[in-house]
Formats: sequence, C-alpha cells, structure tokens
Amino acid sequence: MKYQNPIVRGFYPDPSVCEANGKYYLVCSSFQYFPGVPLFESDDLVNWTQIGHVLTRKSQVMLDKIASSGGVFAPTIRFDNGRFYMVTNNNSTSRNFYVYTDDIHGEWSEPIEVDQDGIDPSLYFEDGRAYFISNGTDDEGRGGVVQCEIDIATGEKLSPSKCIWTGSGGRFLESPHMYKINGTYYLMAAEGGTEYGHMITCALSDSIWGRFESFPNNPVLTNRNKAPYIIQGVGHGDLIQDKYGDWHILCLGFRQLGKWTAYHNLGREVFLVPVTFNEDGTFYAGNDGTCDLEYEIKGDFPQERCRRYTFANSRLEWVNLRHPVTENYEITDEKATLRGTEKTLDDVDNPTFLGIRQREFVGVIRANVTLDKGEAGITAYMCEQEHYDIAIRKTDGGYEALAKLNIGGIKHIASTCPISGNAAELIIRMDNNGYTLIVSDGGNEKILGYGQARYLSSEVSGGFTGTVLGLYAINGTAEFTDFEYTTSSETGEVPYDAAILS
Repeated sequence: MKYQNPIVRGFYPDPSVCEANGKYYLVCSSFQYFPGVPLFESDDLVNWTQIGHVLTRKSQVMLDKIASSGGVFAPTIRFDNGRFYMVTNNNSTSRNFYVYTDDIHGEWSEPIEVDQDGIDPSLYFEDGRAYFISNGTDDEGRGGVVQCEIDIATGEKLSPSKCIWTGSGGRFLESPHMYKINGTYYLMAAEGGTEYGHMITCALSDSIWGRFESFPNNPVLTNRNKAPYIIQGVGHGDLIQDKYGDWHILCLGFRQLGKWTAYHNLGREVFLVPVTFNEDGTFYAGNDGTCDLEYEIKGDFPQERCRRYTFANSRLEWVNLRHPVTENYEITDEKATLRGTEKTLDDVDNPTFLGIRQREFVGVIRANVTLDKGEAGITAYMCEQEHYDIAIRKTDGGYEALAKLNIGGIKHIASTCPISGNAAELIIRMDNNGYTLIVSDGGNEKILGYGQARYLSSEVSGGFTGTVLGLYAINGTAEFTDFEYTTSSETGEVPYDAAILS
C-alpha cells in the first residue's frame, strides 16, 4: 500500500522505535511538557495510536521552572528479555536515566541514572550484556559517540566510557543507535544539527567496541540539498525491520509553511523511509538518500488519520506545562474545568494550561468558555515569548473578549470588545499564513486579532518544540464545553505554494 509522510503529525520529535510481541512501539521527546515521552503502538509502522506516556509521575522527571525546549530530550525505547526500557536525558539537569516496565500499557519504574555525560542516550543488548551509548565525552576526554557497559539492574558502569566513533565530519554528532545485522555492528547517528543541514550517517564494525568505519556513501538520508521541497530537517532516526523482512528508518523532519517559505511552526514530526542495502553491507534510505512525501510498504491496510479531536477521543494526547497542580483540572468527555492561578503563559512555571499539539497547518480550534473571574481562553502556544491568545476576562463593568499577540516577548493586546455575559465561543482559525482570533457572542463572530504563522516558527522562536493548541485560565475558574479541533479535511487545504507571507 502507499502511505503519506509524516506518519505522526505535529510536534513529536526524535522518534525511537522497537518491536515486541508482533507490535511496534514508538516514543518521542517531550521537553517541558508533562506527562513526558508520548508512547505509541502500531501493527504496521504506518498507523500509530498513542497509548499513554512513559513519564507520568513527578518523581520520574524534574521539570520545575524549566524554560521551553528544556527538559526531556531524545528518548530511546528498547525491548529485551520481556522488559521494555526507555532511556533519555533531562537536558536541564544534565542527567541521563532510564525507566522500565514489564507492561507496556502500565506504569513505568522510577528512574535509574547512568554516570555518563552527553545527550541522546541509547541502549543496546547482546548476550545478557547491556551497553549504554550517548554523544558526549569519554573517560579520557575524547568527544564523540561514547559507550560503556552497564549493570542494567542498577545503572552502574561495568567498563570505562570509550569513544567509539567521531562521526563522518558533520557538526553536532548526536542520536547514536547500535544494531547487529548479519553479524556486523551498525552504528547510526545524526549530524549537521536538527535544522536544514540535518542528516543521518552510519558506520560499520566487526566489534561492538570498534573500530567503526564510516559508510562511503554517507549521509544515508538527508534533505539538506532538496529544494524547493516541503520536507526539510530530516535526521535523528532509528532503524527497524518489519514483519516482511524489509528495513525502514523512522526519523524526524519538518514541513515548511510553503515551498519557498523557510519557516516551520508545527515542530519536528515523524517520517517513515524505506531502506535499501547495498552488496557491501552499507545502505541508503528512500529512493535516492532523501525523504519523500509518499512510499510503498507491504501490506493491505488503509492509512488512518484523525481529523477531529474532542475531549472524548483525545484524552491521552493532552499535556500540561511542567508539573501541573492536579486539583486545578477536572476533565470529562464533555467538558474541562480549569482553575487558574496568578501564573500566566508568559511565566516559566506551571500555569493552568491544557494543550494538544497542532497537527496540520490548516484547522480550527473552538470552545465555549464560561468564566467567573480573571481570564480564560484558548491559545496557539510556541513558548513563553511567542503565543497568540483569544480570551474573555472580567472587568469592572462586566466581561470582555480580547486578542493577545506575544512576539519576541512584546505583549500586545490587538483589540477588545464587550460581551453580553460571562460566556462566549472562542475560535482560532489557522492556515499556512497565520492564526485568526475570533469571538462569537450570541452567534455573531468578530475577528479581534491576527498573527502570522512565521512568528510561531522555530526559525523565529528558536528551540526544539512546535505549536501546541491550549486552553488556559488565570486567577479564576473557567468551564470549557463543546471543544473541537478540526484539521484540514474539514476546512479546506491551503496549497503550500500559496502560503505567501506579507
């Protein structure tokens, strides 16, 4: 069957995959959002269902007052001897750790730390031994892909940390993963930085400790010179073999706002690319070492895609900013009640916020909001410095709606208007060009503001996240009903090359 990329859409970066008991499991980075490390399950590598998160307790990860794009970086998931392991890095505390579970649908353990530096940690298991791999500095001060053997029960190092590969010459060597295929060790990594120069490279060795020799055809996958093209930033991948014996790379990439519009606001997404092995044991990905929009995969099944999200069908996908005050949230299939504190979306803290990732450039998010006091609304949120909000708030004379634009830390109220009571429908319409902020009072829609999409992009905001569509409350209690987020199927796709920014 033919499938379309990305296979997991929206801000789900740094994918890692493993196979267990006839199914595939996927994890992605979560940074400052909680619960941490979204967890997916699939029967076919194309259709993925989120089954929960790995880090669900405050004791598992420290996120207090961690700024946007800090926190949990680049997880790896592996399965060995009946047990799942997820290893990751809290970049804000500079600690590598892993957790484990025997029940993929259940709770995961408390964290076990490994005393090796670097980020993007990975695990490799062979003959009852466990190896810990990261990009960092070894015990002799040499930088690159660093490996040690560990006691998997305790995290204790059983060997010195040794640099086993320094890459193929690209900057920012990261994302190392080890595989053994037909008796040969394959070390795959990313280079070039997780931007437009991103790429996947690989090296071979007869020994797990090296010497590793770079593929002569590196990089094995990159879109760095593929222009004009929507898919860019391809890299940071994990290799997996399907039930038919075919190999694939699950990797990150991002979609530009348009062919000639070098901004991306959805974050880094998950792409699936077929792998072809050469006679000398090396391989390349895709048709020519690049990532395309469509590929064929064996099997007879449809590619499914959710186009409408409600409280009832998306409960596992919602996240908070850092560790939430749980008593401030009540969520059912019909409504969400949020109790706001003095903390706002501008604060590096835990405001009352409930978010779901933006999946497509084109879409609409709406909710009826009822407020007692303070302020509450919906937001297109990239980080503390960049977000667009449409809200209602109580004033001395009653209630009003307002549109707020935060760009570069400049906080601007675009406009306000009075509303007839303490409730209104709030709407954000989005496309490749930007976000239109709308209030509907008694069925009469009024546009209060507009923000360009490029100002919620990584090229402007920086960092490693993507736009999250959120509900929030400040200094009052708000009830959100009739929530709905619909994507491009219902709203009409805006052509990529029509996304001209003024």
